[in-house]
Amino acid sequence: MLYNLLKILLRIGTKLYYKEVKVNNVEGLKHDGPMIIIANHPNTLLDAWIIGQVSKEKIFFMTKGTFFNTGLKKWFLRGLGLIPINRATESKTKGVSNVDSFETCYRVLEEGKILVVFPEGNSFIERQLRQLKSGTARIALEVQKRGKTAKPIKIVPIGLIYSEADKFRSSVLVNVGKSIDPLPFLEEYKKNSISGARGLTGEFRKGLEALLVNSISSDHELLVDDIVQILSSRYVKKEKKGIELVADSIKNTHSKINEVLMNTPQKMEEIAQLVSVIKQQLNSLDIKADFLDRSYRPGMFGRQLLQSTLLLFFGFPFFIYGSIHNFLPYKITDLMMPKLVKDPEYYAPVAILIGLVLYPITYTSILLLVNAYYPLGGWTMLLYLLSMPISGLLAFNYYRYTEHISLKTNYVFLMRTEKDKIKTLIKNRERLKALISN
Repeated sequence: MLYNLLKILLRIGTKLYYKEVKVNNVEGLKHDGPMIIIANHPNTLLDAWIIGQVSKEKIFFMTKGTFFNTGLKKWFLRGLGLIPINRATESKTKGVSNVDSFETCYRVLEEGKILVVFPEGNSFIERQLRQLKSGTARIALEVQKRGKTAKPIKIVPIGLIYSEADKFRSSVLVNVGKSIDPLPFLEEYKKNSISGARGLTGEFRKGLEALLVNSISSDHELLVDDIVQILSSRYVKKEKKGIELVADSIKNTHSKINEVLMNTPQKMEEIAQLVSVIKQQLNSLDIKADFLDRSYRPGMFGRQLLQSTLLLFFGFPFFIYGSIHNFLPYKITDLMMPKLVKDPEYYAPVAILIGLVLYPITYTSILLLVNAYYPLGGWTMLLYLLSMPISGLLAFNYYRYTEHISLKTNYVFLMRTEKDKIKTLIKNRERLKALISN
């Protein structure tokens, strides 16, 4: 009961926080026996919540024992299917036994259920697949060795790719991979548990790397993100859209940069310098890079700006309505986050949890206040209540749209007054394309 209730609440919170959660190959999660899901771990609790929403069945998660530091937390988290583990890098939590936790994992799998493990162990917002711990492989092979399962264990890798993990209304791509069979490593495990577990862990790494954009360093990752931001364009037609297009662009750029590093590493300094110059030019001119892909036709831009102005004019009442009902919880959350969260990996889950408390309280308070002065009927109250979160999202999108129109208006103005600077920027952008493509 508790699991299903929280699953519904977290599904609502996640869908409101992220504008798109795209799942590829969801049929790969079908199972009629024990299954272990392994995944990369860039975004702490959100990774578990998203995987929990993808699966229709109850899932059991291995998580760090420090969460289980009070009796109330132990009762609550165990009810949600969380299994604590004391990590070697952290102090041991009183009342948490790794022996008991591993036995719980064995029992979950022997009952034909699903266990989720993040073999990286810790969580950082980055696209590097960190070293995988061998504990997951040990669990899978130990269960196979015990021989109490009706069917072999199915191990499914999942690659989680966030466009901007900590940003409101960003996107998530969930890549479900091909299952990994632990049985070829069982005989080696029986002879030598260390080498058998390491061999299977190596297969885990191959399976996850095939689903991810795997950078080689944080500097490399930042450079690729900058290049993608400079070269990506909504005005160039692509087959893929949304988060799939973002992930594809990042992956292709990583591949091209890796080729440069291998074949012509002397180009890297020139690429980095050119990226820095283009970023400075874009910031000083206050325009978006993809505007440069549009041919400048004053009449066309004039008509578009007129249409946008009319849209903003007629949308303004909805913006005000949404702001009135959502500004207070939005602002309180914004003020609380720096005090509550130090690590960016916890920003999104904490913001969602705060929102799941603040927004219902705000909406209920407004509803009761309005109803006290203007009594509403049952259906009217329901429609009014539903309008509050919907209008909040509309208000947020309206604000983002005003920013876009402001930048576009500035671009039209610059094309008349700073044409030479725009031409230089276009030339530098084309030079960057040539450097990473040739």
